[in-house]
Amino acid sequence: MTRSLVLLALVLAACGSSPSAVASATPRRTPTPTLFVTTAAPTPSPTATGTAFRYVAIGASDTVGVGASDPRTGSWPARVAARLPAGTDYVNLGVSGSLAAQASREQLPTALGLQPQLVTVWLAVNDLNANVTAAEYAIALRSVVEPLASRTAARVLVGNVPDLRSVPAYAGTDQAALLARITAYNATITALAAAFPGRVTVVDLFIGSAALVSTITVSADGFHPSDAGYALIADRFVKAIADAGIALR
Repeated sequence: MTRSLVLLALVLAACGSSPSAVASATPRRTPTPTLFVTTAAPTPSPTATGTAFRYVAIGASDTVGVGASDPRTGSWPARVAARLPAGTDYVNLGVSGSLAAQASREQLPTALGLQPQLVTVWLAVNDLNANVTAAEYAIALRSVVEPLASRTAARVLVGNVPDLRSVPAYAGTDQAALLARITAYNATITALAAAFPGRVTVVDLFIGSAALVSTITVSADGFHPSDAGYALIADRFVKAIADAGIALR
């Protein structure tokens, strides 16, 4: 469970703004993708099977890698990409501070155009911090996931919300209310995945995560994951990828 817990500490980084900000305020964000990285070119390239395997990451500041010593290589999606077969196209569309609805408008169109075989989606904590209701969040997240499932052949992995109660940034919040909101969000994510069996999988970052928060897994800003934290999050996604039958190295 120790590795699972660390993942949660890292999840704190999922947001572009901390929960201490005014709840109704929209987290600060960059207007364009912070990272666009490929191991080859972001266009189909020939392989033995005809096209390259392409991995696209959709998300917020944790997807960008804020808090890592080198975001381009230290973010959890970059670490996941490093475990995929050589020659894989890796495109990181993460935008710091992005909410699910914003990602649907700004990241999804590019993802659809790239026609990937694997997509990771981690969009939850910013919405939670912005007081987006679970019902509103469900609609926004579905607007990202459903097109991926219906208009591409991608296997879609969606990260849920860690147990944030042990995270220092949430120390001043009503812990019972926080857990209730997290539980509601995670139920929404589970229900969405169930609507697309065999195509959408939940990557559980909640179980055992409360005990994960430490100075080792959180970066110097006290909110985003550190290199150690990103490594643990990547491990959880890599396991889900392996369980889905996708080749790794």
